[in-house]
Amino acid sequence: MKITTIGVDLAKNVFQIHGVNEHGKVAVRKQIKRAEMPNYFANMEPCLIGMEACGSAHHWARKLESYGHTVKLMAPQFVKPYVKTNKNDMADAEAICEAVGRPNMRFVAKKNIEQQAILSVHRARQGFVKARTAQGNQIRGLLSEFGIIIPQGIRQVMKQIPEILEDGENGLPGTMRSLVDRLTENLKEMDRQVSELEKQIVLWHRENAASRKLADIPGIGPITASAVVATVDRGRCEGVQEWPSARGVDGAGAQTEFQRRQAEPAGHQQTRRYLFAHADDPRRKIGGAGSREEACPEHGRRGRAG
Repeated sequence: MKITTIGVDLAKNVFQIHGVNEHGKVAVRKQIKRAEMPNYFANMEPCLIGMEACGSAHHWARKLESYGHTVKLMAPQFVKPYVKTNKNDMADAEAICEAVGRPNMRFVAKKNIEQQAILSVHRARQGFVKARTAQGNQIRGLLSEFGIIIPQGIRQVMKQIPEILEDGENGLPGTMRSLVDRLTENLKEMDRQVSELEKQIVLWHRENAASRKLADIPGIGPITASAVVATVDRGRCEGVQEWPSARGVDGAGAQTEFQRRQAEPAGHQQTRRYLFAHADDPRRKIGGAGSREEACPEHGRRGRAG
């Protein structure tokens, strides 16, 4: 019995598989360990394979396509309506198998290794930006308890901390001085990590022709350009009018903010933050090299410490 469509419920160690033949009859329903996945699909005739766009999905999509299969990824919220019973691995795999064959299903673009790598750098940078902002806010909050007020902004914190620690008449006890010094060193280290990751992004940007071309647009810098190039699917976006909806920018058809965010691919939310930050000032180079006004909600005009 030839299997034409398979739904794979991805997991860390044990995957659930649900396959049907050309008549829609169940042909296979089993669990497969991670180590057995390559051999199992390598020995199978090419077929349509559906998976949810979750952790490791892009890796398995590339792997299974190398065996001649056609792999399509779907957002989990679009698969959920096809779950017929209580949520479990078997029901999820069956729902994926049914959803992937629907003619009006919206699929997620598969990313190559290069795209995933640079997007990982962006996520790591964003994590350091969040931690840096939180650390700056903590320092300002702790000092405010002793009557010492620092203006908003990471640069203001780094500028005024040395003066505060050297001022022997501000009433700050020695224990607190030691703590603030320790927290400030941690803040500087996170700022250094952000700067190094930005340099890595800029190097990737300079080697990518599409990213360099995108940076010619007023208001777009290397960080935003590299994020867009690594996220965009050129095969699905053929014109300017299609680009916003393909990237989840316009939220077409969404009635509320929550519905709009549910409708857009999760990987595009970072790009949306870059594009929307400082949109009222197109003269600003968003995400430029060395920029201290990065296009993200945790930094710059809307994300200063405090």
